[in-house]
Order: sequence, then C-alpha cells, then structure tokens
Amino acid sequence: MAATEAADTQLMLGVGLIEKDTNGEVLWVWCYPSTTATLRNLLLRKCCLTDENKLLHPFVFGQYRRTWFYITTVEVPDSSILKKVTHFSIVLTAKDFNPEKYAAFTRILCRMYLKHGSPVKMMESYIAVLTKGICQSEENGSFLSKDFDTRKAYLAGSIKDIVSQFGMETVILHTALMLKKRIVVYHPKIEAVQEFTRTLPALVWHRQDWTILHSYVHLDADELEALQMCPDQIVKICLQCGRPGFNPWVGKIPWRKAWQPTVFWPGEFPWTKEPGGLHSLELQRGYIAGFVDLEVSNRSDLYDVFVNLADSEITIAPLAKEAMTMGKLHKEIGQLIVQSAEDPEKSDSQVIQDISLKTKEIFTNLAPFSEVSDDGEKRVLNYEALKQRRFPPATENFLYHLAAAEQMLKI
Repeated sequence: MAATEAADTQLMLGVGLIEKDTNGEVLWVWCYPSTTATLRNLLLRKCCLTDENKLLHPFVFGQYRRTWFYITTVEVPDSSILKKVTHFSIVLTAKDFNPEKYAAFTRILCRMYLKHGSPVKMMESYIAVLTKGICQSEENGSFLSKDFDTRKAYLAGSIKDIVSQFGMETVILHTALMLKKRIVVYHPKIEAVQEFTRTLPALVWHRQDWTILHSYVHLDADELEALQMCPDQIVKICLQCGRPGFNPWVGKIPWRKAWQPTVFWPGEFPWTKEPGGLHSLELQRGYIAGFVDLEVSNRSDLYDVFVNLADSEITIAPLAKEAMTMGKLHKEIGQLIVQSAEDPEKSDSQVIQDISLKTKEIFTNLAPFSEVSDDGEKRVLNYEALKQRRFPPATENFLYHLAAAEQMLKI
C-alpha cells in the first residue's frame, strides 16, 4: 500500500499561476518548480484568459509531449484581496490522466489564492500532496490522492451518449480505434470536445490506453508536430504471396455524402482487383485529437476520421477508406453497440464490457491465423492461412489491418 501511495504522489510535475490584471494583460506570474518557455507559452494559449472572445472556461485539460496539463480558471470577486487581478488560472502538470483528481485539487488551490493572495500557501499544499498524497484545510477543503482511482477517470465519460448521437456510425469510431487510426474531433465548445474525446478510448477498453488522447489542440506548428511525433512505419506486403508489396484487393465504395460512407454488406461491394499492384500500408500509432477551430476540417493530413461533433457528421479520409471498408462483421459490431447502449437497464460500464467481449471474440478469431515469429518473440499473422479461411472480403481486410495495427505482420 505504501509503495502504491508513493508512486501516486510522484505523478505531479509542477504547478503554475497565470493572472489577468485590470489592464487586460495576461502574465505567467509564478510556478514551482521551474518550467520551459515552450511549455509556458502553450499553457498561456490553453488558459482562456488570452482568448479574444472572453469566454470563461472553468476547467480544461489536455496532453502535450507526454505531459498532461490541467487548468482551472476563476473570476476574482470584488471582496478578494487581489485588487489588481480580474481573473487567474491555476495550472497543474502531471504524468497521468485524471481530470477529476486534478480539477478537485486546483479548486482547492484557487480558494487558497483568493484568500491569501500569495502563492506560498499553494506551494505548501502542492508539496504536501506531492510528498504525502494529502492536504487538509478546514477553510479550503481537503484533498486525498488515493480517493481518485485511474479506472474511474477512464469510465467517467458516457459511451451511451456517443451512441445516442451517432447510432450505427459509432462502429466507424470503433473500427478506427481498433486499427489505430487518427481521429480528429471538432466542436466550437471545448467542454463538448473534451467530454466526447475522453470517452472514445473506452471503445477499445482492452488496451486501456489514454495516452492516445489529446483533448485540446490548437493549429499551432509546435503542437501539431508533437501530435504527430510518433513516426509512421511503412510496410509493403503482397496480398497474393505475403512477400514485400501490398495489393489492396478491396475496391473503393461509393459514398452517400461527403461525410458518410455507404455501408455495403457481403455481395453488395463493387469489388475491383489489381493483381500485382504495389501499394503501401501505413502502420502508425493513432491518436484522438480535439479542436475548437473548424479550419482543422481542411487539414486532411491530420486525420483518417474527422468528427464534426456540432453537426453529428463523420468523414473518412480518402486514404483511409480501403482499411475502413465496412462489411458483415462491422454490421454485427454496430448492432451490438447500439443494442447494448439503448438498453435502459445497462450502465455505461456494462456497455463497455459488452464491446470488450466482442473485441475479445475478434482477437480469438484472429488467433488461429497467427504463428510464432522466427525470432520466437511474438506471434505474427500467417496470411496464407487467413486467405484459406475464405472470410468475406471486408472481414479478411479488417483482420489483416487489425494484425497490422497490432504489429503482427512479418517484415
């Protein structure tokens, strides 16, 4: 238990204070310990005090180069001793994803600063939590790190709300996450973006990987570079023989609208084959990125799937259509997700469990077509065995790309 608590207290990286004075200037006032100029500039951009629209966002969070940031902003009341400050933001940086934990702690720090007007008390509380995992105050409230379990943070969003909005098209999001594609989400309100994006990783609960989440991104060159910092691997595999060279036998499908794929079931696909054709299959570490600037919709280099949350529209980028082809298996997954989410007796966690069981079934179906690699370190796909099983083309295509996403291809 002591070891667990010690590990938990080592998750925080720093605390900072940003103020907006009566002249309208926004300044980085204080931090502990020191931080880089690049991170300071990013946090100034993230806090709403520099926004021209003057909207107050009480709490925002995000990730930048493996560092999570949590920002609580308050308006200074007339009764406060901070006479020359109209608003201020408390910033916490940490190694872990847990918005509820850090929102609770930053609120306590805000109350301390409003009362004392000095960062000293904040630093004392920060060090107490950093070293002991707890700070206690009758006036400002108490905080205990171990009260905030990481798994609760993972389950805080609502899968049912996502399914209610997108219905069967939720399977597009599920497929994109399974294949580790890049998902960009847009909505003009950051609160909507963050609530939606934080929930998406739960669709692939077997990974429990929230490091793919970047819930608040600006179209800033440095941020976009950080977002795409994991280099793509280009692998070419021949679908005819399994040797280098990739031939996508899955043809392109017509589209109902620019944003919505027509879903064909087996026997309905207008297949085309290109024997001997060479095409590259890009294996990349996918991400989920949230934006409040609609201009991101024109940046097709940033996404495989674009979600316009405001208009309830999902667009699959042209280069991702082949890997994202829908078939019978996807229809089954979509129906399971919708039926489970629409069951009033089921909680969000039960819906996640139902999806996880289906995911386990998919990997079970893939297992017979894998074998131990030549170096004996991992299991890799035996593509010949997969072809001999004669799955429907869309299912075979999906299982192949899933193996690619799981790094099960022979290279």
